[in-house]
Amino acid sequence: MSNIVEYDLIVIGGGPGGYVAAIRAAQLGIKVMCIEKRKSFGGTCLNVGCIPSKTLLHSSHLYEQSKNDLVNYGIEINGKVSLNLNKMMANKTDTVGKLTSGVAGLFKKNKVDHFFGEAKFVNNKTIEVNQKKFKADKILIATGSVPSTIPGIDIDEKNIVSSTGALEFEKVPKKLAVIGGGYIGLELGSVWKRLGADVIVIEFSDTLVPTMDKDIAKIFHSTLTKQGINFMLSTKVEGALNKKGKVQINCLNLLNNKSEILDFDKVLVAVGRKPFTDGLGLENLNIKINKNGTIDVDKNFQTNIEGIYAIGDVISGPMLAHKASSEGHVFAEQLLGNKPEVNYQCIPAVVYTEPEVAWVGPSERELETKKIAYKKGIFPFSANARGKTTGDTIGSIKFLSDKDNDKVLAVHIIGAHAGELIGEAVAAIEAGLTAEDIALICHAHPTLSESMKEAASLSSIGKTLHF
Repeated sequence: MSNIVEYDLIVIGGGPGGYVAAIRAAQLGIKVMCIEKRKSFGGTCLNVGCIPSKTLLHSSHLYEQSKNDLVNYGIEINGKVSLNLNKMMANKTDTVGKLTSGVAGLFKKNKVDHFFGEAKFVNNKTIEVNQKKFKADKILIATGSVPSTIPGIDIDEKNIVSSTGALEFEKVPKKLAVIGGGYIGLELGSVWKRLGADVIVIEFSDTLVPTMDKDIAKIFHSTLTKQGINFMLSTKVEGALNKKGKVQINCLNLLNNKSEILDFDKVLVAVGRKPFTDGLGLENLNIKINKNGTIDVDKNFQTNIEGIYAIGDVISGPMLAHKASSEGHVFAEQLLGNKPEVNYQCIPAVVYTEPEVAWVGPSERELETKKIAYKKGIFPFSANARGKTTGDTIGSIKFLSDKDNDKVLAVHIIGAHAGELIGEAVAAIEAGLTAEDIALICHAHPTLSESMKEAASLSSIGKTLHF
């Protein structure tokens, strides 16, 4: 036993959930080891997810603006606006490197030990990594998720790619198929459409992002269509075949039951993600796994095995980096006997397209299903002064408040900076504020946030000042 290094807590996974849990636990005086299989921290989010995709979304948006929109503001560019994809990708890589090294710096600052390699349980208190063993009374599984696949379609990360491969194209594909009309597919589809690809999104259901509010989804679909993205809804992909440098996709229209074969240069499979626990040896410990592949945990994130916990994408709930981080923070606090909780009704969702879409709380359909009486207020950005000055007039804010007590139930936004604006709604729901409270709060002028005030007023009393 002398060659086994002991800790109070071992965290498996250095992503948004794992590294937050490790850092906060160390700040609270716990001796922590974090094990990460990659050679850099940050998990999928920092390495091949949120950060690189948002970097490319921003860069591609600037490129498109330079080509098509700046002239409307009196900015004329002499000469052709050209794309340097290599430099754009280099900027993405540089951004990722700065942030992943930043996590390493935080580990050093907070005295979190770390080890790179693939972890495996020896028993419920011992982990083996690269033939070295570490022991702890408490072990946290935060290994995240990986892209889901479709039977009959083999991802080679060259012509048929996951989100990881779609971040590394060496040139802009002429024709790109995106299988899946969710967050990931629409964001990456937007990137490559802006850079010049002919993009078709193929979606099994009859709407984009099924969890999105139906009114917002209609505006979203219409706006993306006007931007030049094509859609094949209610369509099943039955197979994909590499053939002479192209990819042939066999599609089945679910409305008329007709099949069609289409050719593309690249195909992005973006049909969601699934928990990643391969190689951990959970089966040897008889850790309970749910039917959807998630690890079963109680309200304190503990599995059915005492001392083994799990957070983030490997447990139930939305697979979002900020949800994992919130769980990691709460988990660490609970180890010290503190009693914070994650309010799962206050987990915001954001799609970083242009315009952005963001929401927190249930949709109208969900409220109706639960028979919760509500009031509604919708304020368009076309009536917002800041929107007029910047040209950001597409979209609206929808406020939903309780019919009886006026408490804010949900907010759904489509428009510029929706991901930033949603923070006020999250705080309002968490604090138990009413729509009237938001309507009476002084918002700076001129700002897009004034639309929150106006939508809240419409929801609360049915009237507002500027619409």
